[in-house]
Amino acid sequence: MGFRRNRFLGWLPQLNPQIFILAIGRLLSQTGTGFTLFYAPIFFVNQVGLSSTAVGLSLGLAQISGILGRFLAGSLCDSPRWGRRFTLLISAVISAISSFILAVANDFTGVVLGNLLLGLGIGLYWPATEAVVADLTTGKQRNEAYALTRLGDNVGLQLGIILGGLIISTSGNYRALFIIDGISFIVFFGVIFAAIQETNTTLNQSQTEQKGWGANWWVALRDRTLLIYVIVNIMFTIYISQINSTLPLYFNKFVQGGLSAGVISWLFIGYTAISVIFLLPISRWLNRFSHSQALSISALLWGVGYIVIAWTGMVENQALILASLGLGILAIAVVCYTPASASLVADLAPDSLRGIYLAINAQCWGIGYLIGPPLGGWALDQSPEIVYNFWVSLAFSIIIALFILKILDRKIKLQKQVNLKPDS
Repeated sequence: MGFRRNRFLGWLPQLNPQIFILAIGRLLSQTGTGFTLFYAPIFFVNQVGLSSTAVGLSLGLAQISGILGRFLAGSLCDSPRWGRRFTLLISAVISAISSFILAVANDFTGVVLGNLLLGLGIGLYWPATEAVVADLTTGKQRNEAYALTRLGDNVGLQLGIILGGLIISTSGNYRALFIIDGISFIVFFGVIFAAIQETNTTLNQSQTEQKGWGANWWVALRDRTLLIYVIVNIMFTIYISQINSTLPLYFNKFVQGGLSAGVISWLFIGYTAISVIFLLPISRWLNRFSHSQALSISALLWGVGYIVIAWTGMVENQALILASLGLGILAIAVVCYTPASASLVADLAPDSLRGIYLAINAQCWGIGYLIGPPLGGWALDQSPEIVYNFWVSLAFSIIIALFILKILDRKIKLQKQVNLKPDS
């Protein structure tokens, strides 16, 4: 019996039990997010009556509060008075409130208010959850730990998209999706409160008080290797933002007369299914490469994926097949990106500044989503030719990303040769 059990569970990495608990909590939270993530733009454009530009702008404005949230999270996470656990709890509360506001929003002001609070909650969340994983892992084990927690995210999104699609197809009640999203954040709060312990044990009160929050951030911002990574990571997050905010409307308005919400939901079910199936195997396969090399593989996939997405809108037949192929390639690109990016920053960070380093990593998402959704929304309000060239331009921008990643890889290898962490 023991042999069969070990064989059945052998595909799971050997990790601290708290990481598995955190992954379950993230699964529950992301189930609620899956209810709204891909349907919110369609709802606010088609039923509330906002323009694509207005919806893109509201999503982009959420990143202003998200930037503030990430700044606070980095300092709170590294503080022995507050720590990672408190930051996760307060992020869940704020995110739940934002979901309930979006559930009753009827105009641009309500949508902006809900998204601003949602951005703040997400901004607090990511540095804290990534710091917990980094605290409990080392070396190549860390890559698989980040992959496991992302697996929880992706499974949750899969469930949320499926259930959300069922609700929309049977009742058409988009607002119920936001209510369920808020409830999921409350459940996530309960999981963290009951099962996750504080993992910040590396700092002491006197060190933190002596340096101060601003001084700790200044140390991190003087790390040239980290800053090189920040540039290319912003590009990656702009790429990812197009999947969540721009692609649903693109498929609805520009592909073969417009794909229905039901068809789009099935496309994204396939997208998340690919992410779930391949996340752990690909993260293990990428252990043979450096983190920057893994990101280069991701960049190449982004380029190919966006070329296929542009092609999807240009053809008269087989658009659905091309849309499925394009989303599948983008799913693998994201799978290559997410564990490698977080592991790279965790490896660069001194133990005493881990929260701040990971907050800077999360800030890239804030900046990318500040730029990406408004840019995509603007493109969708233009002529079809501009829309198709928008995807082609994104594809060719990977040339810049690959050049920066080459520089980053050389710098990290040089630092390893002299056995030094930058500016630590």
